[in-house]
Amino acid sequence: MTDATQPPTGSTLWHGRFAGGPAEELMAYTVSLPFDRRLWRDDIAGSRAHVRGLVRSGLITDLEGEQVVAALDRAASELGDGSFSFLPSDEDIHTAVERRVTELAGPAGAKLHTGRSRNDQVATDLRLWCKRELVTVARRIIDLQQVLRDRAAEAGVDEHGVYLPGYTHLQRAQPVLLAHHLLAHAWALGRDVDRLVATVARLDVSPLGAGALAGSSLPLDPAETAADLGFGATFANSLDAVSDRDFVAEGLFDLVMVGVHLGRLGEEWVLWTSEEFGFARLDDGYATGSSMLPQKKNPDIAELARGKVGRLIGDLTGLLATLKGLPLAYNRDLQEDKEPLFDAVDQIGLALGAMAGMIATASFDRGRMQAAADSETMAATDLAEWLVLSGVPFREAHAIVGSLVRRCLAGEAPLARLVADDVRLGPEAAALVAPGVGVRRRTSPGGGGPGPVGVQLAAFDEALAALRLRVDATA
Repeated sequence: MTDATQPPTGSTLWHGRFAGGPAEELMAYTVSLPFDRRLWRDDIAGSRAHVRGLVRSGLITDLEGEQVVAALDRAASELGDGSFSFLPSDEDIHTAVERRVTELAGPAGAKLHTGRSRNDQVATDLRLWCKRELVTVARRIIDLQQVLRDRAAEAGVDEHGVYLPGYTHLQRAQPVLLAHHLLAHAWALGRDVDRLVATVARLDVSPLGAGALAGSSLPLDPAETAADLGFGATFANSLDAVSDRDFVAEGLFDLVMVGVHLGRLGEEWVLWTSEEFGFARLDDGYATGSSMLPQKKNPDIAELARGKVGRLIGDLTGLLATLKGLPLAYNRDLQEDKEPLFDAVDQIGLALGAMAGMIATASFDRGRMQAAADSETMAATDLAEWLVLSGVPFREAHAIVGSLVRRCLAGEAPLARLVADDVRLGPEAAALVAPGVGVRRRTSPGGGGPGPVGVQLAAFDEALAALRLRVDATA
């Protein structure tokens, strides 16, 4: 006969209320073990801290605590080496761990869930996971920033540096140093790191002790357990503690923005490595070929970085749709928080590593870049500003130069000759059309010329070092 005080092996955590076992269709639809098993390290960590809290409160003896912790250690070892045996009745990783601990520790193991609900348990596990994994993403972003910074320095930040056209509307606009262009992406990624660090700081609150929704009548101390787990704070409201998934939504938004920045970077590399642009060439190890076209060398990494942004946006919007209108406190809908989060973290992690490798190993075609940037019409703004310095209102200067550009494009004469022959401009202004002059004239702070970019690189090095310190302090 089964002891009524002990749950039978393989039973659910809630079997006592029901006369029979769950239907296969229910288990098949509600089970989350296939994806939440990756939380096992955090579940073990939270359970160890909870056991220590039970011992401190006198709810279990020291010996029982030692037995349960030893069983948790054994379960962790098995999960780590792949020898852990899951059962069909294991709804989720929390059920599986508790079931195994009870098998190993006996009656002491059955006390593991004292004063705890899966509601506060899963919320604690997920916050622990986010604290670790979002910091890991931040470090990978910094690695890509470093690659962009190093390639910028290699391209040069003085008057001998590589330059290329800067674009608006994908039309050539003004010449800038290649270093300036690469650092633009690096600065954007820095904002991503900043957001991730801020998100981790906000989610650093322990829900353990909130129970199912209202806390417990048992003498538990959530603050001590929070400190034990390394959280910076403990919950202020138990209803909010078990239902809050703001931190998942924030983390997903942060990851979507990383994806958007990688997609923009990827789009440029798709263009730059095309024969039409020819600004860069990919290393063979970071390109693919065609199954039919022998001549092809495809930028698949860059294309996937661009293409996966839609998937990431879907992860975020799907979660927001799930959270909209949920009444307090916990609802099973919240099981849908993990798969989009896990997917986004996985995809961003892969993208960051692949993009870093692709950019680190690529080569730039200085001649193609500079030939494109030395197009005569790229000097148009400099010519207009030259007129401004001589007292001509900018709108009038804009019209004068625009008329000369139109005549040049119509085939009347090269722009330099038209400028030299114009009484308002003349030979001195025509010198602005010469190759390499335009990029050297970008002298305003933060601009794309040699002086400002040299200052910018030094400022970026300081900013990157500060980001590293912030991330390390957050870990």
